[in-house]
Amino acid sequence: MSRKIVVITAGLSRPSSTRLLADRIADSVTTRVSARGEVATVEVIELRELAQDLAITMTTGGLATPAVHRARDLVTGADGLIAVTPVFSSSYSGLFKMFLDVLDTDAINGMPVIIAATAGTARHQLVLDYALRPVFTYLRAVVVPTGVFAATDDFGGSESGGSGLTSRIGRAASELAALIVAESGSVAGFIPESGDLSLALRRTSGTELDTDVTPFEQLLQGLDG
Repeated sequence: MSRKIVVITAGLSRPSSTRLLADRIADSVTTRVSARGEVATVEVIELRELAQDLAITMTTGGLATPAVHRARDLVTGADGLIAVTPVFSSSYSGLFKMFLDVLDTDAINGMPVIIAATAGTARHQLVLDYALRPVFTYLRAVVVPTGVFAATDDFGGSESGGSGLTSRIGRAASELAALIVAESGSVAGFIPESGDLSLALRRTSGTELDTDVTPFEQLLQGLDG
């Protein structure tokens, strides 16, 4: 069975340490999904290439450009998500937040997600827990326990024990792969009281029309004049 992994990367430069980290995580996830007997394909959304389209979408009342439309459909159709942002002013970047703001509120219901961030110094590593994890929890995604933070010193430097970047990436990738290929096809613990899993995991990109429309006559029922 083929699983689709979507990577969101908000790096601004080229080459970008943010993209480098995103690629390393994606490679590790695909390796671990393959080890479980399934195939994973990766789609990358470079937010720097969507900057103008995101601005247009935000300033036209949410009317998505074709590029934003495609990106939203990619995210909603994913089996798992890898979200990587540089740290600006002690939080995720504005470009990263703009993309999250144009997603439908049901875009990633129950979706397994790895959160990751890059910065010049390790002093920013708590951004994973005080900024990224809450926003994805608000969107009802299932964030894996291990977040991945990489400071400048983590790239090309020596690593020891389990504290190195490679170890963190591997641990997060294993957690995501386990959720993606779970035999139940669902995310543990994300089942509504009704027991109807389809309601919990219903995802909409915000670009398709809702076919479940209340008839106009029913809306007017009981009204006079």
